[in-house]
Amino acid sequence: MKLPSSARAVVIGGGVAGCSVAYHLARLGWTEVILVEQHELTEGTTWHSAGFVGQLRSTVTQTKMIMYSAGLYPELAELTGLDPGWHGVGGLRLAATPERVEESLRLAGAGETYGLGLEVISGAEAKEMLPLLRADDVRAALWLPGDGWLDPALLARALAAGARKLGVRIHTGTRVTGIDVAGGAVTGVRLASGTGDSGDSGDFEEWSVQAETVVVAAGAASGRVGRLAGVDIPVVPIKHQYVTTESFGVPSSMPTVRDPDNIVYFREENGGILVGGYIRNPEIWDTTTPLDEPRTVFPPDMPKFQESWESAVRRVPELARTGITKVVHGPEAFTPDGEFLLGETPVRGLWAAAGFCVHGLAAAGGVGKVMAEWIVDGAPEYDMFGMDLRRFGAHARSTSWTRAKALDSYSKYYDIVYPGEERTAARPLRRSPAWVRHVELGAAFGEKSGWERVNWYEPGGAPPPGDPSPRPDGWAGRIWSPAVREECLATRDAAGLFDQTSFSKLEVSGPGALEGLQRACAGQLDRPVGSIVYAQLLNERGGIEADLTVTRLAEDRFRLVTGTAFGVHDASWLRGQGLDVRDVTSAHACYCLWGPRALDILGSVSGDDLTFGYMRAREISVGNVPVLAQRVTFVGEFGWELYCPSEYGLTLWDTLVEAGTPYGMRPAGYRAIDSMRLEKGYRVWGMDITPETTPREAGLGFAVARDKDFLGRAALDAAHRPAPAGPGTPDAATDAIAGAGAGAGAGADVVAEAGAPARRLFCLVLDDPRQVCLGGEPVRAGGLPASRVTSGGYGHRVDRSIAYAYLPEGTAPGDRVEVGVTGTWVGAAVTTEPLYDPSSERVRRLPS
Repeated sequence: MKLPSSARAVVIGGGVAGCSVAYHLARLGWTEVILVEQHELTEGTTWHSAGFVGQLRSTVTQTKMIMYSAGLYPELAELTGLDPGWHGVGGLRLAATPERVEESLRLAGAGETYGLGLEVISGAEAKEMLPLLRADDVRAALWLPGDGWLDPALLARALAAGARKLGVRIHTGTRVTGIDVAGGAVTGVRLASGTGDSGDSGDFEEWSVQAETVVVAAGAASGRVGRLAGVDIPVVPIKHQYVTTESFGVPSSMPTVRDPDNIVYFREENGGILVGGYIRNPEIWDTTTPLDEPRTVFPPDMPKFQESWESAVRRVPELARTGITKVVHGPEAFTPDGEFLLGETPVRGLWAAAGFCVHGLAAAGGVGKVMAEWIVDGAPEYDMFGMDLRRFGAHARSTSWTRAKALDSYSKYYDIVYPGEERTAARPLRRSPAWVRHVELGAAFGEKSGWERVNWYEPGGAPPPGDPSPRPDGWAGRIWSPAVREECLATRDAAGLFDQTSFSKLEVSGPGALEGLQRACAGQLDRPVGSIVYAQLLNERGGIEADLTVTRLAEDRFRLVTGTAFGVHDASWLRGQGLDVRDVTSAHACYCLWGPRALDILGSVSGDDLTFGYMRAREISVGNVPVLAQRVTFVGEFGWELYCPSEYGLTLWDTLVEAGTPYGMRPAGYRAIDSMRLEKGYRVWGMDITPETTPREAGLGFAVARDKDFLGRAALDAAHRPAPAGPGTPDAATDAIAGAGAGAGAGADVVAEAGAPARRLFCLVLDDPRQVCLGGEPVRAGGLPASRVTSGGYGHRVDRSIAYAYLPEGTAPGDRVEVGVTGTWVGAAVTTEPLYDPSSERVRRLPS
């Protein structure tokens, strides 16, 4: 079948990723889709997959994608007439330590919120299900009846058959030799087919196919393919082993088993058992031409596999008397954080569906679904930021950084990941000008998007007697410090000094800047120079794609401040709306001075008028340093964000510390910020608000202008009819934040919808202050599953355990719910927000 000269889309890669993307593009109605594979289907990374399908994952999106996949795979047989190799045998996940039991209880709680059928069972019950199992040390297990395993080759062929039935043309034996780019957009691919191997002068036939959509789904070779277009796709091929044993009567109905405490997994295979595991000292496949040969395997390395095999023998003693018949040692495409790489690259129209790590087969159906929706509709159904290629910055181009992170991710793949736990690989990388001072002050650092950020400063002594905030129970108390409380109270009583240099800063300027931003942002930006507006970027469905502040620096110049990890994503979204965006994050240091003594402190080192209003910005001098001072807050206290060119950053920090110390000011970190923003009801994008939530649902209707058109307005209007501006949330038109959160500029016009959505975000206060939520905990109303916690923590200024959750619109303050915290159901009250300073007097008024 001859290749066409043009196509609507070209998918590169004939494994489960490429076949699923092609199938789902055709399913959404795209014609003239072609898929090219340099070998035969599945002969790259897919063919040697162990095929496990475990639905329960650590995030909502991961779980939804795999649940979708598990539902799709059985249907493929009916759709195509081919067996997709699905074995719906269920799955056991064992817990052999107290810590793993806690993790299992948290996962079970999350599973309830996903509508995922599962059960927490005892070790004895697990053995009843699988008599081969030695379970005397198993403290608990999760039983997931919807889990199972797949034959990877059969699945890919079924997906390919489905794609062909819908009109997709599949060309095997066809190598991509080039990707054409013009004006920052993909224009086509160059292909070769023939008998020669790469690098020789074999008999090749060459084609060029024009296409404005190209999807790189080339498994471990995706990085090499991306470089043909000048794009970095940070995939690291890592060697992964599993073995299969001779048959010894294992029934085909045996459930899959994961034993993460012993870094091993296993399932039935031809009457024997397939055993795999995650070694602690993984090895990179160090090659510049990955997958150039079909069905790549490496020689067996049984010494490295010894720990996993011994673990399997302990768990299934019969294995000690069973021979190994096959060793499969092949490349897996790992990523710096062990998660997929999906979405559009910096080259418009060039997409990636790569980095499947070792769970890609399970989610392949979901990957095809979201990629097709993204390409065809402009946005997928689910919140994809955790898998979005744009979550990484320019440092992901570094081979050494990518490799160090990927090796760390692989080696700890089965470790318990505690919320707030910090990994140390490839650190430090990005540092604020004041980093050296943070080290001197004993900072406990966290990392986000490569930035070293202060979590807290280690306390100088024991907490004061009678401290009403003892260490929280459970996981919330594992990564905790009494310093966080001290920093919160110092900010309340005097002032706190926070280093927010890591927050992403984007500038849009020139003719058309206002018009373009007005279309992209839901907030009203046509305000006087010096105004600050809190706004969201919405997608066509009215979902929140970004949450930021916009400062008008001049008639045709605007600065947008967004979260540390969101700059690449938000800039890409804005460029997609036709705006010229410059990332100026590294050009400016930013320190936040917040608290009732902030005016006294700043006034002692600045001769400028500091009484300008809330949500306003002004150029001032602080000591010898030129500063842009912005009257905004993310903690609910009076003060400023203070921006200066980076070369002044260390001097500005020293000036503020010297000036503030006599007033009781205390340097403080991000854990204190998070505690205080919960008390004020400030939202965080990616947790409380996502592309799946609208401003009205999130309680942010006050930040949406009704006197202009903007992207997503039609969807909002269709759901809710406008009404006169109202108070919105208790902080409407009074509070705002920098980067992420809740609030609005003074006098904001709003969309106050009369047609209520089915849900809204509510504040909960837990009855037991020692039980602290970390996000993802199940919420029950009237004894029935109702929601999950979006974010939670302890509010030190109000001495309450606080959580946020979406609940039915009819919910009202005073209603009672229950929150599942690590298997314990805790009563909670729905409350009016914000809990702290509900009139926002501390934010708006000059301190007396």
